Parts: sequence; C-alpha cells; structure tokens
Amino acid sequence: MTRALLAVLGVGKGSWGHIARLIGEEEWDSILVIGNDWGKEKFSPGKEVDWVIVNNRAGFNILKDTIKEKLPKEDEICVTLISGSGKEHTALLAALREAKKPFKLVILTGEGVQYF
Repeated sequence: MTRALLAVLGVGKGSWGHIARLIGEEEWDSILVIGNDWGKEKFSPGKEVDWVIVNNRAGFNILKDTIKEKLPKEDEICVTLISGSGKEHTALLAALREAKKPFKLVILTGEGVQYF
C-alpha cells in the first residue's frame, strides 16, 4: 500500500514547522504541498515534495480544479489542514470528493502522529 501526504501551506509561517516535522516523522511515497510561489520559495521541508501553486484570490472552482488535477495516485491519502485558509481547505476537500478519493486527516501532536 502506498501513502501520500497532502498539506496546505498558508502564508503564516507559524504552522510551517508543524508541516515540516510531519513530513519528517513518517514515510511517505509522495508529498504534495498546496501553496503559493512565495511559500514554495521559502519553505524548506527537508524532503522532496511536489507542489500545487495556487492563487488564493482566484475563484473557488479554479482553486478546486487546480488541486484536483494534481491529486496523487497513492492508495492512502492523508491530509493535514493545520496551515492555510478555509478557502484552500475547502477547495482541497471538494477536489478529493469530486475525484472520489478517500482520505484520512493527519496531525502531529505531543503524543506523535495521529490519524482520524
């Protein structure tokens, strides 16, 4: 079984460390980070990641379709929503539903990685 991590990376750097640690804590077959050009330039995840570059000012359907085009093929998709905006989160969840891709939510806590 292959696993993919999908992470929204917002403009507030406060949550970037959480995402970087989550990337490093688990073995992922692929990692897809959804963010803007500035985030791609500044974020250092420590592993190779694929990017979906989005413009948060674009219309909702443009965001959703841009994300949907890049959804991973892995068997298990894990999504973290610790960073980013509600608009980006909703676009990601809508893209997953439209593509009929089941997913788990994942978060790094004081007790380690937890899945929901």
